Amino acid sequence: MSARLVLLGPPGAGKGTQAARISERLGVPAISTGDIFRANVAEQTELGRRAQRYMDAGEYVPDEVTNAMVAGRLAADDAADGFLLDGYPRTPDQVRQLDGMLESAGTGLTAVVEITADVEEAVARMLKRAAEQGRADDNEAVIRRRLEVYAEQTAPLAATYADRGLLVRVDGMGAIDAVTDRIMAALAPRLH
Repeated sequence: MSARLVLLGPPGAGKGTQAARISERLGVPAISTGDIFRANVAEQTELGRRAQRYMDAGEYVPDEVTNAMVAGRLAADDAADGFLLDGYPRTPDQVRQLDGMLESAGTGLTAVVEITADVEEAVARMLKRAAEQGRADDNEAVIRRRLEVYAEQTAPLAATYADRGLLVRVDGMGAIDAVTDRIMAALAPRLH
């Protein structure tokens, strides 16, 4: 089944969990920018070395490096018949870059899935995860700020994709299986 998807959603909405489940059901790779960064750094690629310098300094990896890594990953054989992008695009410029990558490949997105989450529930989920994983730096103030940044930066992306008729919003609250089923039901009319 061919599906080219972008997965949006605030921290704590369950994107990582759902990305793995959706990619398995559709038979397409789940591609996260974090995984791409780690792979390039581990393989000591030129882009990985460039990204490492920024990460070591505690700075964001510039769009030009991120875009190049994503373009390389989307060109891999396993993504030829589809993919699910998790964590990209995050900015309007990255949307334009992704548009260019897909246009060059003679294709486009099937859908953009936005997993929505109640803010208080998302905070509770992330505090629980932080406690389970011993991540003391993930305190409530930091988590709330991450949610604010997500809302500021991603709302324009969701609006852009809604204007293009690609956005599918799905409630991310509830049991994991129920959320997966809601996502698959929302995607069904778009998959061929």
